[in-house]
Amino acid sequence: MRDLAVDRPRHIAPMSAMAIDQVARLEDASLAHMPQVQIPVDHCLHAGLYQRTIMIPAGVVLTGALIKIATLLIVAGDCIVHTEGGPIELHGYHVLQASAGRKQAFVALTDTHLTMLFPTSAGTVEEAERQFTDEHERLQNRRSKEA
Repeated sequence: MRDLAVDRPRHIAPMSAMAIDQVARLEDASLAHMPQVQIPVDHCLHAGLYQRTIMIPAGVVLTGALIKIATLLIVAGDCIVHTEGGPIELHGYHVLQASAGRKQAFVALTDTHLTMLFPTSAGTVEEAERQFTDEHERLQNRRSKEA
């Protein structure tokens, strides 16, 4: 019966400076040349955890902030994720141990939900955002408030 088990990814490793730079260049090119899609963010602080959920519509390419702490990343949907080891295709539901030092790029093949979780003592969502990335001012929910 063990032969029927599917080998599912469980971890996203830290990324090298070169891999992070590839995602940053994709981000710059997409900001300059592709229509931008508003991605609503649902986030909260509860029971010592910060939770951040987004839904990437099918066909959308999304680049994330440089994450500086380890998190859990829950993926529900079908997408391609750029990782240090190259692109991986995810289908269905995955709970991934995601390392610090990563800047992901996602291509949603179907509507795909991503939820990031980490323990925190932050008192506000803004403090939690500063805890997980130094690029907090570039987060789409922050840019939406400025517009």
